[in-house]
Amino acid sequence: MPTFVRDPEPVELQQLRERRERLGLDHYDEVWDGVLHMNPPPTVEHQYLVQQLYDLLGPLARRVGLVPLFQVFALGEGRDNYRAPDGGLHRTQPRGVWQRTAALAVEVVSPGDDSWKKFEFYAAHDVEEVLILDPEKRSVDWLRLTDGEYKPINQSSLIGLGPSELASQIDWPPTE
Repeated sequence: MPTFVRDPEPVELQQLRERRERLGLDHYDEVWDGVLHMNPPPTVEHQYLVQQLYDLLGPLARRVGLVPLFQVFALGEGRDNYRAPDGGLHRTQPRGVWQRTAALAVEVVSPGDDSWKKFEFYAAHDVEEVLILDPEKRSVDWLRLTDGEYKPINQSSLIGLGPSELASQIDWPPTE
C-alpha cells in the first residue's frame, strides 16, 4: 500500500529508516525524484531467477567484454534519485556506489512493484537495453532504447540472445 507522509517527518519514520539501514534491508530501496520507495527483500524464488540470469548471461557478457553484475546496484547519480535494478551488464567494471548507466538493466517483477515504470529514468541514464522477467506470467521482455523510448526486440544487440531463447532456458519457480 503506497503511503505519502508530509513534512515534518515523524520521528518513527526516521527510526524505521535507521532500522532498515542497520539490518541491511535498505539495499532494495529506491529514491524517485526525492521520494523514498521502500522495497521488501526479494523472495527466494526471485533470487533464484536472478542467479539463473547470472549463470546464463554472465558467460555471454564476458565473451563480448561486458561485465555482469547480478546483484542489486544503485543506478543513478546520488541519494536523491536512483533505481535499484536486480542486475545488469556494464561496459566497464562498476566502481563505488552510484552507477551512472548500464548497458543492460535487469528487472524481475515482484507483486506490486514498479519495474515497468522505470523506463523514463533508464532512458535518461542511457541504459541501452532493459530485460524484464515476470515469474507469474513466465515471460521475458527484452527492450532496446530507440529514439528515446524502449521498444521490444527479438535479439539483444549486446549479447546476441533473444527473449524466447532465454525464456526456454529458465527453470521458472512454481506459481501459486
